Amino acid sequence: MISSMTGYGKGVAGDKNYSIEIEVKSVNSRFLDIYMKLPATLLNREYDIREMIKNNISRGKLSVILQLKSIGPENSAAVLDNEKLKSYIASLKQIKKISGITDKLKLEHIVYNRDLFAQNDKEYGEDVLKLIKIALETALNQLKKMRRNEGKELAKDLKRRINIIEEKVNIIQDESGASVNEYFGKLKEKMKGLIEDVTTYTDRLELELALIADKAEITEECVRLKSHLKFFLESMDKDDEPGRKLNFLCQEMNREANTISAKTISTSISHNSVLIKEEIEKIREQIQNIE
Repeated sequence: MISSMTGYGKGVAGDKNYSIEIEVKSVNSRFLDIYMKLPATLLNREYDIREMIKNNISRGKLSVILQLKSIGPENSAAVLDNEKLKSYIASLKQIKKISGITDKLKLEHIVYNRDLFAQNDKEYGEDVLKLIKIALETALNQLKKMRRNEGKELAKDLKRRINIIEEKVNIIQDESGASVNEYFGKLKEKMKGLIEDVTTYTDRLELELALIADKAEITEECVRLKSHLKFFLESMDKDDEPGRKLNFLCQEMNREANTISAKTISTSISHNSVLIKEEIEKIREQIQNIE
């Protein structure tokens, strides 16, 4: 069953001391790429969070935003970093002196600098990690559900396009035999028109013309193309992560369609091969978002 790489999930967990809120957004990517925005006090838990994500998601570009709120006045009070404040004021004075600014230093110039204030920089223990795991699990489950639902819609569209391609291949197969015979007949008549004495037209020459006409035979390409279509549908239904395999099969299907188009002398077959390549290109665009 295929799964999209686009999705969104949100998880919330808390106890009497802390509240955790996690948002996870995912878009398509060739590999698993995780961007995380964590409070400075939880940077020591980044590895644990990444491992949880890797155990649940294999491909996609993920944006993970975690918010930690302390409950109670004793936990929520901001702490002023005196050393940072002194250094910041000294820097402002130096900037004024160098640039010749005469404006007075005001309170808002200081309070707007969030780096001067921080929550208590303690490292959180297993109780907070447990809350993070609960919230993250909820967010990832929502994300995966959304990705699966979108994957079902993608699967419907892909199967419809595969059926269109198969119909076109069947039409090409039905026309290919008559096309080769027609090509041989045209070559034969043209050759006789070029030969002044028709008695010089020999069995050897007819054999050579038959070999030339046989190069327009496209049965093998049609068989291989239909085989790729069958394998494509099987991979969609049975493989857990078919994205890369489906992309490879698209390349092979396009190769066979190009060969059919190059070998045929039939306008109808050429037209149908173009329609097949159009559907393959649409499929290729769709599977870029499959995990």
